[in-house]
Amino acid sequence: MLFVDNIFIFIFLPFVFFIYFLLNYFKFRDFSKAFLIIASLVFYGYFKFSYVFILVFSILFNYFMGNLLLSHNFKNLKNKKLFLAFGITINILLLVYFKYADFFIFNINSIFKFDIEYLNLMLPLALSFVAFQQIAFLCDAYERERERERERERESKGRLNFLDYSLFITFFPQLIAGPIVHHKEMMPQFSKVKNKFINFKNIALGLFIFAIGFFKKVGIADTLSFYVAQGFDNSHNLFFFESWALSLAYTFQLYFDFSGYCDMAIALFI
Repeated sequence: MLFVDNIFIFIFLPFVFFIYFLLNYFKFRDFSKAFLIIASLVFYGYFKFSYVFILVFSILFNYFMGNLLLSHNFKNLKNKKLFLAFGITINILLLVYFKYADFFIFNINSIFKFDIEYLNLMLPLALSFVAFQQIAFLCDAYERERERERERERESKGRLNFLDYSLFITFFPQLIAGPIVHHKEMMPQFSKVKNKFINFKNIALGLFIFAIGFFKKVGIADTLSFYVAQGFDNSHNLFFFESWALSLAYTFQLYFDFSGYCDMAIALFI
């Protein structure tokens, strides 16, 4: 599901918005977080539902590793470093498996004259972002004891809240392409009382920024993509100035596509 899809704009987003604030209105705080997690998994699984299981596995593994790294019974710094390295390695291997498995098979077949069949894996949506987001979290968890937040962690017995962590990873506005944020910067926003109730000023501002991003993506980037595709299909017939125009059009297409996405993501955070 993309931000420009009709099902997202007219069905998914209004439904999630209404239910989330309704649950908070009746002070079902944990249910509201759980609802956002489920909605985010639906948003992610709309592309291919089977990849939801990969995302859930990644969350469970990193939640377990994060709790180990945050444990105040972890006295041996060397062992703690080994656990951090193990957690980072698993995240990278998961990414490498889906992204480069066929690349390695191709090279093995070429060098050793083997005939290994290609896996033809489709890269799960946003796997790169999820992997690096969780690697950043594990590094934060490793360094957490040196920060001033140590006392607050001790009060909660050094354990992560599973709902908070799951929401931190799956929150749908950032799930597809980021940005990569820190747990300590993002999650306190869900705890602020003023953010649990509808703010019409924020709604108006969010709609305005979302409309700007939508125009950049649909009105500019998608329009340019039509001409760019035609240009590359006939690149052998282009002259000097036409080639430069095509290069600039492609540059602006990439810029407005990403800029429009960022604007829409920012609008959803407001």
